Amino acid sequence: MGQTVGILSGKGGTGKTSVCAGVAQALAQDGERVLCVDCDVGLGNLDISLGLTELGGLSFLDVSEGGYALDQALRHPIYPNLSFLAAPMNRPSEQIDPAAFLKLMALARKEYGYVLLDAPAGVDAGFRLVADAAERFLLVTGPGPAALRDAAQVGAILERMGKTDVRLVVNRVDKDMLSLVRMTIDDVMDAAGLPLAGVVLEDPAVTLAASFGKPILQYNKRSPAAKAYGRIARRLQGFPAAMPLR
Repeated sequence: MGQTVGILSGKGGTGKTSVCAGVAQALAQDGERVLCVDCDVGLGNLDISLGLTELGGLSFLDVSEGGYALDQALRHPIYPNLSFLAAPMNRPSEQIDPAAFLKLMALARKEYGYVLLDAPAGVDAGFRLVADAAERFLLVTGPGPAALRDAAQVGAILERMGKTDVRLVVNRVDKDMLSLVRMTIDDVMDAAGLPLAGVVLEDPAVTLAASFGKPILQYNKRSPAAKAYGRIARRLQGFPAAMPLR
């Protein structure tokens, strides 16, 4: 039985979708069967970070309610064991049947080792859809005070929902900025009140890869972000991995 991992953020602009795509690529590269589901209804762009913009594909609504089979999900041309379901564009999150989505997730866990759900920013209906379906969570934040406050609030909501496996990913970290404000990653963890899953340095390769329509691990697998995604993937699999900036 596979694992369902919700990729969340308290606010927009944290780079949550890039983290989701990068970790999915790293898991697939390690030989895991992975399904990525874009749950940002109406605003989905996970396909860009995966390098799938030109290929189209089914939405999760097509499968959960539209009669298509899960094995018809778009397969990645570079990582054949990575599949993708897009966010539907024609229905608001509030009108999506949660029971049908949960049934799809139960089926996906039988077919894939990891199901990564890219949630919309914030805590509205799309967030609830992902939070109810996932057992594990990566909560993506920037190191700034507003992002950390929002991450702490999302963590508190998940705790009230009985979700216990919630880990922090500190993304787009500028080492010089942290030094200037005399802040450490431990300080960031304390501010959010959550254990750490990974640290991702600010990396122009992420934007460049998306601009060229390529997945980050294909564009530059030695870039700081690509290496960080690999470390996070290893930790999800239960393997030890070095934690920089600690």
